Amino acid sequence: MSNIHFISNQVLELTTINEIITQGKTLKLSPESKTRIQNCRSYLDNKLKEEEKPIYGINTGFGSLYNVKISKDNLTKLQENLVMSHACGTGEEVPQEIVKLMLLLKIQSLNYGHSGSQLATVERLIAFFNHDILPVIYTQGSLGASGDLAPLAHLSLPLIGKGKVNYKGNIVTGEDLLKEFNWEPIQLQSKEGLALLNGTQFMSAYGVYLLLKSYKLSYLADLIGSVSIDAFDGRIEPFNELIHLVRPHNGQLKTAERIRTFLNGSEVIVQEKQHVQDPYSFRCIPQVHGATKDTLAFVLKTFKTEINAVTDNPNIFSEEDEIISGGNFHGQPLALALDYLKIAMAELGNISERRVFQLVSGLRGLPAFLVNNPGLNSGFMIPQYTAASIVSANKQLASPASVDSIVSSNGQEDHVSMGANAATQAFTLVNNVERILAIELMNASQALAFRSPLKSSDFIEAFLQAYRTEVPFIEEDEVLHDDIAASIHFIQNLIIDENDLFS
Repeated sequence: MSNIHFISNQVLELTTINEIITQGKTLKLSPESKTRIQNCRSYLDNKLKEEEKPIYGINTGFGSLYNVKISKDNLTKLQENLVMSHACGTGEEVPQEIVKLMLLLKIQSLNYGHSGSQLATVERLIAFFNHDILPVIYTQGSLGASGDLAPLAHLSLPLIGKGKVNYKGNIVTGEDLLKEFNWEPIQLQSKEGLALLNGTQFMSAYGVYLLLKSYKLSYLADLIGSVSIDAFDGRIEPFNELIHLVRPHNGQLKTAERIRTFLNGSEVIVQEKQHVQDPYSFRCIPQVHGATKDTLAFVLKTFKTEINAVTDNPNIFSEEDEIISGGNFHGQPLALALDYLKIAMAELGNISERRVFQLVSGLRGLPAFLVNNPGLNSGFMIPQYTAASIVSANKQLASPASVDSIVSSNGQEDHVSMGANAATQAFTLVNNVERILAIELMNASQALAFRSPLKSSDFIEAFLQAYRTEVPFIEEDEVLHDDIAASIHFIQNLIIDENDLFS
């Protein structure tokens, strides 16, 4: 299998992006992409020679300065000024894995030949990606409306020898980077600054990253929930297919099927029960986890459309002889999807913490707080507090960013999406869900040990055997922070087959 991914107009799938990143693939423009980029650039150059009338962003100022005409002699300076003046990010640095996705998605958008970029500019971005040259970008500064202006300005600065990059573990200036590779600064041509800065690649990169992580956590929520069901001596009846066929939401059906598969062969699940029903956090797993799955499907559809789209402005249609200024950079579809993702993933954490609470409550033959000699030992009393505090933090983060707006650029940009804020909130929230599930796994594995000599399913027993190499059974009180950290590490490094994640 080739270790090169060819940038083209074929649909870029989430699974393809996952392969590019996990397999360390390099990028290369397809011949068709090169032709589209060159044809668009040639058309724009000829248009500027033939016409004197102002064309927004190409020979005019930007935003509320759209009526200011710029002379041909200053067009390169205009674009460079745009990149430098818009590099106003602040806050924390964007994680490098997301910066790499931003590069990929910006390259993909420029390859369609409606943006007017030079071939040399796109090739330089590809060189950044292939050499792991990752511009330093900041989390704050985008309104998610005229594209992700500030983050994308920082992404673009190194093209002209400005800004900073992460390279081989060091922070390197854009100027020193050019010297390192013996590169000349890119001489930005008309429209190129806008092609680079207008676009939704900050929001989109966060969305892609979080979708990949969320699908994994959705699978793990089902698996860890299954461990909790056996640990709590739960009943299998709520997962019977007949129940779900009469309320056939796709995610609900899928969740119930997974739970049945995970628990198949368990000695605990088939033993006679003393109780008629389980709490909702156990028996309603298909309905709650399933609703999250259906949300992920919607969010995936939205982001799949976006990452295969042209999102800068104006758009150039050389065959139709049209240059049209519109609003494809507006992030409203992504803002709404990211807010929906936040709510759905927060609920996975919410119901997980409720199962933790039930497991430590001294019910169904389990010792209080899942430890021998409770009283002398506090056992698993406080990890539930930790999970509860994270769940409450997620409730606050899940408040929608997309219902907000603020006027900018002297009133010209009078409605914004706040999708960038939704993206960074979602990043924190999804990482929080990972921590909650790690705490549930720690509790469920501890509780299940008290069901011995009965065994769970072969699949769950093998899963827990791997887990026990990093997180041991707790005999008496110790510093549980270390065990929580080890549990998180185990989840983060768990590799799940792609067919299981996206089926």
